[in-house]
Amino acid sequence: VNKSDLALIHGWGLGSGVWHTCAGQLESVARIHHVDLPGYGDTPDHGETFIEAAQSALEALPDGVTLCGWSLGGLIALQAALLAPERVARLILVGSTPSFAQREGWTSAQPVSVLTGFTEAVANDPSTTLQRFVALFNQGDTKARAIGREINRGILSSSPAPIPTLLKGLDWLRDIDLREQISAVSCPVLLIRGENDPLMPLPAARWLAEHLP
Repeated sequence: VNKSDLALIHGWGLGSGVWHTCAGQLESVARIHHVDLPGYGDTPDHGETFIEAAQSALEALPDGVTLCGWSLGGLIALQAALLAPERVARLILVGSTPSFAQREGWTSAQPVSVLTGFTEAVANDPSTTLQRFVALFNQGDTKARAIGREINRGILSSSPAPIPTLLKGLDWLRDIDLREQISAVSCPVLLIRGENDPLMPLPAARWLAEHLP
């Protein structure tokens, strides 16, 4: 049986290891490609812009790939599909949104003040900030403690992304708004969203479902 290619793109603050558990379950049905964004894992950060990061994410991937992105990784996956629609067969957006930050006409998102707070915290104590971030997106989950411990062990056992990379990612989350480009997405999209996701409000996913072609 020929397996399809599935690329997993992590979110802010956490490298490709965040997919460890589910990747093992998916290997029986797909060829898994782990994508580390610039500054994470063994991928150097050369000061890439958001669009350049989306382009580089596709460079090592085969044509016809399915891009699965979580949070910031979902924004990267969306941008990649817009840049090279002929190379992307499908999108899977997990807890993702076309605009992470609130702006005029867009309230289904986080206040800019949340990102400002994370920016200040990262500059002072990145390790503690990442652990607080893990606790934040796990809150309310029945397995929150176990998931948090597993992810935090990964943070502590690996080299975290450098502070400039973390700060740049927060800038992307604050500034990137892909709403006006959504109508140009040409591939099938699967939206996966937690009903009580504290970071990505459910109405943002409903907006995507209504506005994707």
